[in-house]
Parts: sequence; C-alpha cells; structure tokens
Amino acid sequence: MIDRALEKEFPESEGEQGGGEKDPGSFNNTVAEKQGVLETVARRVTKKNETKDNKSFPFKEVFLDRPEQEDVPTLIDRKDNVFIISNPKSKYPVLQLDLRLISDLVVVIVSATFGGIAFACLGQPVITGYLLAGSIIGPGGFSFVSEMVQVETVAQFGVIFLLFALGLEFSTAKLRVVRAVAVLGGLLQIILFMLLCGISATLCGGKTKEGVFVGVLLSMSSTAVVLKFLMERNSINALHGQVTVGTLILQDCAVGLLFALLPILSGASGLLQGVASMAKSLVVLITFLTILSILSRTGVPWFLKLMISLSSQTNELYQLAAVAFCLLFAWCSDKLGLSLELGSFAAGVMISTTDLAQHTLEQIEPIRNFFAALFLASIGMLINVHFLWNHVDILLAAVILVITVKTFIVAVVVKGFGYSNKTSLLVGMSLAQIGEFAFVLLSRASSIHLIEGKLYLLLLGTTALSLVTTPLLFKMIPAVVHLGVLLRWFSVDSNQVELGLKNDGLRIDSGKRINLIVQGSHDS
Repeated sequence: MIDRALEKEFPESEGEQGGGEKDPGSFNNTVAEKQGVLETVARRVTKKNETKDNKSFPFKEVFLDRPEQEDVPTLIDRKDNVFIISNPKSKYPVLQLDLRLISDLVVVIVSATFGGIAFACLGQPVITGYLLAGSIIGPGGFSFVSEMVQVETVAQFGVIFLLFALGLEFSTAKLRVVRAVAVLGGLLQIILFMLLCGISATLCGGKTKEGVFVGVLLSMSSTAVVLKFLMERNSINALHGQVTVGTLILQDCAVGLLFALLPILSGASGLLQGVASMAKSLVVLITFLTILSILSRTGVPWFLKLMISLSSQTNELYQLAAVAFCLLFAWCSDKLGLSLELGSFAAGVMISTTDLAQHTLEQIEPIRNFFAALFLASIGMLINVHFLWNHVDILLAAVILVITVKTFIVAVVVKGFGYSNKTSLLVGMSLAQIGEFAFVLLSRASSIHLIEGKLYLLLLGTTALSLVTTPLLFKMIPAVVHLGVLLRWFSVDSNQVELGLKNDGLRIDSGKRINLIVQGSHDS
C-alpha cells in the first residue's frame, strides 16, 4: 500500500500521472499553449583539466576555498545573460542551500567591517571604507564575489530601511515649512539640468536626446548616502537638512516619471503614449499617497497598539511587525510602478504620526545599520578600479565639473526661494553627487539604445567616483562655512548646529553654547 501511494504521488514519468492524463503545468504543454517561451541556451561546465593562462597567485582560491569539483554549471542565453544553476530541479522536497551566496555575503560583510575599522582609525567617515572595500572585492578588483545580482538584491534592503528610518524621524510640520523649495525647487532643478545638458549637447555637435538623458541623470542625488551623513552629523532637523531631505523625497517621487520619459527620448514610443504613461504614473502616485494618509489615521495606530500589547514580554514580535510593515508598503509601491524607496519612506511617515515612532526607530536602527553597510559595499562593487585608473584624468575632470555645476545650480534655486547664502550652499554641497538610481537609469537607457557604449562607461565611472568623493565633500563643509564667514558671505551669528560638526572637533552642545555667547554679546 505504501509503495502504491508513493508511485501515485511521485510517478516515474509524466504519462503515468492520473492514468496518462496530461499535466497542464508541464514544460511541453506550457510551451504549446504559448504560456512560455522555448529558447536555446548554451551550458558551460568547468572541466577538471581546464588550465588557466594566468599564473599569478590564486587569491580567490585562498580566501573563498572553492574547489573545482564544486563549480556549478551555468547557462548563457542569446542575450549573453548568465544563469547559475545553484538549485537543480528535484521531484522530492529537499532543502537546498546556495553556498555561493553565503560565501559572497561573508566576504562582503567582513571586508566592509575591515574597511570601516580602517577608516575609523584614520578619523575618516566609515562610508568611504565601505565603498572602497566593495571596489576591492568586486569585479573591478580581485573579483571575490561571484553572484553579484543576488548580493546587490539583498543589499537593496539597506536603502529600504534607511528610508523607513528617515520617515520615522521626519516631521510633517517641518516638511510643510520647506514644501515650496522641496517640491517646486526640486522640479525646477530637474528641468534646469535637462535644459542645460540638452542645449550643451546640441551646441557641441552631440545628440540632443543624449544630453537630456545626462541632465536627468545629473538631477538625481544619492538618498541613501546623503541621509547616512546627515544622520551621523545630527543635521536632519537643521534647516539645510530639512530642505535637502525634502528635495530627495521629491526626486524619489519623480523616479517613476523619469523612467516613463526614457522611451520617449529613445523614440521607442510616441509622444502621446509617453505623456499618457507619465500621467498614469502621476495619478497612481496621488492615489497611493491618499490611501496611505487614510490608513495612517485609522488602521496604523490600532495595529501598533495591538503589537505593543502582544509583545509586552519581548520586543521580538514588535520588531518583526515593524520590518513587515515597512517591506509590505515598499513592495506595494514597487508593484504600482513607483519605487521601493517611496513606499518604505511613506511607511515610516505613517508611524511617525503616532506615539510609537521613537520606539519603532530603536527597534529598526540595528537592522538599518547592517543593511546600509551592505548596500554601500555593493555600490562599491560597481566601481571598476582598472577603468578608473586608466581614465582617471577624464573621470576626475568630469566629477569636478559635475560637483561644481550641481552645487551652483542647486544653491541658486534654493537662494531663489529666499533662503540664506549659507543654507543654499549647504544644500548644494549635500546634493552635489550623482545618486545610486543612476545605475538603474543607465542600465535602462543602454538596453533601449538611448546612449552609446563610451558614454555609458563614462557616466558609470563618473557616478561611482562622485559617490566615493561624497564623504570628502561633507568633511569640507565646516571649512567652507568658516571661509564664508571670514569673507562675510555668511552672517556670523548663524546657528552652528547646521554645520554638523559632530566628530569634526566640536560637539553640538558646545555649538549651542557658542551661539548663546554670541547672541548675548549682540544683545548687550
């Protein structure tokens, strides 16, 4: 009886199942009913007697300990996409592990830790250590990481939790104060960059559509990196911090619209079709935010109080519920054609309206810090060290030009909304880099043949180098502000807390005392 039950449950062939009936989920029927596509692929298996031309010392074998007999076969399709067969199909439910992914994550985490320790000992920002550690272990360095896609996918949780934590700390009352410069100023910055780069490309004999795309690329700043620095320096609640965060939020909201703009630039879709797609994205965005606003007043307070009552003895359940809450709304936002970042930030803002915002932040902070380090190391892996070294003169000139132009345009726009010279310059320097969304935009533009290969490599290297130089920019902010005070560009009695002088020689409390002394001297 047991044998007959097993034979019925696990037939040896498809034809024996159900008395010869066809399985609708089988591969052949899936292809026949046009529910799947049959494609020829090439299977590559590493031979044991395969020798390598490179006679250098095998660093990867020492660190990763991957014998040749454990090499997994790979499939290559007609578009040169490589697929690793890490979990072959089995008719029995067997627990399978992707040991390559585990090894890669160990390498990334350990290298990021050592990079952070090294730069912390040198008195430098640990973010730079994460980025450089990633560049060393990535494909452009020693190539210790084999499954780049899986590692980068896991690292995206760093951006999600960074935005979620920002939403928890964000004050809607303070957002109302800077909403004009954040919304109108942010849109004006994007339009100015598109016009400036489009006109420059036309005057230089290039393609106007490539110039407009470069303008779109330059208008994006790094939400994750900038927020990390603002949080480390306690500048989130400063005036320039609020303007910077508001502009970053606007950029995240505009990502869906910018993606809809790419097919129009490449000529893949008509103007009317592109405008309809952008209008659809805008309607979806407004609807999504309206629904979340209603939920934040009704269901969210009740849900959080329930989790508090159920986790009276341990915070484990509340921590898990907070993570699930964040990931759920990030996933919904992505499914609606918006961005993961927008959904996670909106989830944090929903909780920030309740009395449990600080408690939720305390539960999320360790998770946020871990995944943020993993994300920054994965960004570093996109940096091709050899390409940067071979074209360091061109890339350095491009990065200096990008930082100068972005700082100037952003500062002028912020100044146009009535802010002081100091606040305008701080916002401009904070947003002077190119954001991590540029990698996604570049990949999309390359796939639809919007840009050529040389321009793609130049923009990729410039973006990576601008992210690496961001810590240096933030280190220069106190010196630039001090120079502005000496040259009387800035007022002497400005609030020193805006400088973010933590770990730069002065503490915030001492800054406040300095302000009181200066204020008292003026009053007297």
